Amino acid sequence: MARNRLIYLPLGGAGEIGMNCYVYGYGPKGQERFILVDTGVTFPDMDGTPGVNLIMADISWLLGRLDRVEAIFITHAHEDHIGALGLLYGDLNLPIYVRPFTAAIARLKLEERGRRIDAVTEVAPFPETVTAGPFTVGFLPVAHSIPESSALVIDTPAGRVVHTGDFKLDHNPVVGEAFDPDSLRKVSDRGVLALVCDSTNVFSPTAGRSESTLTAPITELIRSAKGLVVATTFASNVARLKTLAQAGVDAGRSIVVMGRAMKKMIAVAQATGILTDFPPTVPQEDAAKIPRDNLMILVTGSQGERRAGSAQMANGKYNGITLREGDMFLFSSKTIPGNEVSVNRIVNAFSEMGVDVVDDCNGLYHVSGHANRPDLETVHELLKPKFLIPMHGEHRHLREHARIASAKGIASIIAPNGTMVELSGNAPRIVEHIEAGRRYLDGNVLIGALDGIVRDRIRMALNGHVAVSMVIDEDDEPLGGVWVETHGLPDPLGTEHSLAELMEEGIEYQLQRAGEKVLTSDEALEELITRAVRKIGQEMVGKRPECRVMINRLVAG
Repeated sequence: MARNRLIYLPLGGAGEIGMNCYVYGYGPKGQERFILVDTGVTFPDMDGTPGVNLIMADISWLLGRLDRVEAIFITHAHEDHIGALGLLYGDLNLPIYVRPFTAAIARLKLEERGRRIDAVTEVAPFPETVTAGPFTVGFLPVAHSIPESSALVIDTPAGRVVHTGDFKLDHNPVVGEAFDPDSLRKVSDRGVLALVCDSTNVFSPTAGRSESTLTAPITELIRSAKGLVVATTFASNVARLKTLAQAGVDAGRSIVVMGRAMKKMIAVAQATGILTDFPPTVPQEDAAKIPRDNLMILVTGSQGERRAGSAQMANGKYNGITLREGDMFLFSSKTIPGNEVSVNRIVNAFSEMGVDVVDDCNGLYHVSGHANRPDLETVHELLKPKFLIPMHGEHRHLREHARIASAKGIASIIAPNGTMVELSGNAPRIVEHIEAGRRYLDGNVLIGALDGIVRDRIRMALNGHVAVSMVIDEDDEPLGGVWVETHGLPDPLGTEHSLAELMEEGIEYQLQRAGEKVLTSDEALEELITRAVRKIGQEMVGKRPECRVMINRLVAG
C-alpha cells in the first residue's frame, strides 16, 4: 500500500508580501486530497505590470487536480487574502468556509463577479471545526488589523498544523478579538506538528504595540490643528477608523467618512455586530456647512491609489472639499513597499498647497497588524511546534524566520512559492518544485503572466510603436506608397523629415530590391519591413520600436 503523506504548497504569499494562496494535501503521492487556504491579490506597478488591475496566483496546478480538492478556507477579509475569490471561483466552484465578517465580504466579492453566494458557509470559532476530506479545520481567533482574523488549526492523520494567517499580539485591539495566550496553549496540548507562520515583521526588534495606544496621541495631534483635518488609513482597518473617528470627536470635531470602500467596511462591521459603538458621523453632503476648524474627514487612499480620495484631494478637489494652507493631512498607515513613489507624489502635492502632512515616521500614529520578532518568538514558545515553515514575507523574511526557529531547535525550511514540502517525516523536506506563476486581471479579462500581452505593452512603452500599411496588387507588386504611423517616438534632429517619412522611404527602398520570393510571402514581407523599421529607428532616434505590419493583397477578378 502506498504511503500517505502530508504536503504544504504555497502558490502565493511565500517570498513576497501579499497574494496569499496556500495548498495543503494528504494521502498517497498522486492521490492526495487537498484544501485551499486564501485566495489573495497583490497590486500592479507601472514598471512591471503597466495597465494591469490586479495580480493573483496562477492556480493551474490545483485546477489540474480539482476533483481531489475539498474546500476553500479564508483566514480573514484583507484583499491579499480574499481579493481573488470572485475572480477565481468560476474555475473552483468549491465550498467556502469563513467566519461571519469575512463571509459578508466573501459574498460581496462573489456577487461582484456574478458568482453564487450559497457556497459560503459561516463557521464559529475554534473549537468548532469543519471536516473536509482528511482535514479537520478550526478557526482560532487572532488579533489583526481587520475583524475576525483567524489562524487555522488543521488536524490531519499525520498531525496538527497551525496556519497563522496574519496576526499580532494585541491585548486591547479596540475592535475584534484580543490576543489570548491560553487559546494557543490549549491548541498545543495535543502537540503541534507544524507551525506555518506569518513572517512580515520578523526584522522588527521590539514587541508590537496595541491599537489602543493610538487614541491619545492622535487626539492630541488633532486638537493642535488649526484648519481642516483629513486622515487616511486602510479602509479595511475598522479598528483604526474607529480610533481616528473617536479621536476627532474627543478633539471637538464633526466626522465625515468619504470613500465607498470605507463606508462598505464600516457597514459590514456594523451589520455583523462587530462594530457597535462607532462615533457619530455627518453625511458628506453636509461637510461644506461645517467650519473647517471643527471638521475631520476620513478618506481612502493611504497607499497612493490614483482614484482614491487622498489622490483626488492632492489633485485639487474631492467631493467638493479642497485643502488649503494650514490644513492637516494624516497618514495613519504604513506605506507598503512598492507604493512609496505614489504616496510621495501625494505628499509633495499637499506640501505645494501648504498643507501640513503627518506620517508615521515617529511611530505615534500607526501600529502594525503583524507580529514583530519578540511576538513571533512568544507564539513559538506557546505552540511548541516540531516544525516551523515561514510564510507571508519576502525571501529575506522567510530566511530570517527559519534561522530564528533553527536556533531554538525547531526544524525549519525555506519554502517560497512553488515549493512543495512534505510535513509527515521527522523533518520538513522539499519533495517537488512546481511552476508558481501569476494571473492578471487586465481590464475585465483574466490573462496569464506569460501570455505576452503585458510584455508587449512594456516593450511599446520602452521602445515606441510603428504601424506600417501597404497594398500588394494582383501581380505581387507594391501598389502606391507605404504608409507609416509612429507612436511614442520622437522625430530625429537635424533633418526636415519626420521619422515616419524616413521609415516610408527606407521601406520602399527595401521593397524595390526585394525578390519575388519575399513579395509573395506575407511572413517574409513582414520580417523585411520590421527589420527596416528597427534599423532606421535605431540609427535616427536610438530606439528599436515594436512594429505592426498590415499587408493588403488585391485579388484578380
